[in-house]
Amino acid sequence: MTDQLPGANGGAGDVDPTGPVIRDRRKLDPKTGQVREEFAHRHDAAASSLAGAASPADPGSVDVGPTEGALDVGPTDGALDVAAAEAKTAEYLADLQRLQAEYVNYRKRVDRDRFVARELAIAEVIEALIPTLDEIDLARQHGELEGGPFAAIAEKLEATLQRFGWERYGTVGEGFDPTVHEALMHGHSDEVTESTVTQVLQPGHRVGDRILRAARVAVTDPE
Repeated sequence: MTDQLPGANGGAGDVDPTGPVIRDRRKLDPKTGQVREEFAHRHDAAASSLAGAASPADPGSVDVGPTEGALDVGPTDGALDVAAAEAKTAEYLADLQRLQAEYVNYRKRVDRDRFVARELAIAEVIEALIPTLDEIDLARQHGELEGGPFAAIAEKLEATLQRFGWERYGTVGEGFDPTVHEALMHGHSDEVTESTVTQVLQPGHRVGDRILRAARVAVTDPE
């Protein structure tokens, strides 16, 4: 089909109103060879837009934001991590020192309890042997151990007990001490100036400072 322009065959009266509408969208006018006005306006607008985008902005109107000195720089993540690690280290160190102190106290308490338990065990054994030790002492006083077969056994038993701190005490002539002596008899005499042990009825037995049995004695007091 051949496009027909208005007025091509005698003016606008020749156009069929019911026929197709034909619009000429050519940028150049076929008669003058110049760019048509509507397309010239579009070209100028596009060129202005491109020029505005490419031109540098006015430095005076640029919002450069806060300067470096005005920045509120908070602690970085690395600094926070270091502070947290130091706090944990101090906490663990305090726990370790507390545990070490508790362990030292525990060791001291255990050593003290072990020593007390040992002393008690020795005291109980020797206390059970006191009747035997009294018999050995009486036999020695009466001369029954001299040259007898049991003399060496008695001496070995007493030497063994002495290694554990055992001691037999109480002699005539020593001063009376109510903390280690038990006075069964009292007398008076001008020959003494203080309370004095004049007879040992039963010797005393002790382990270190622990009295297993006080010496039972007769005491003479001054007039």
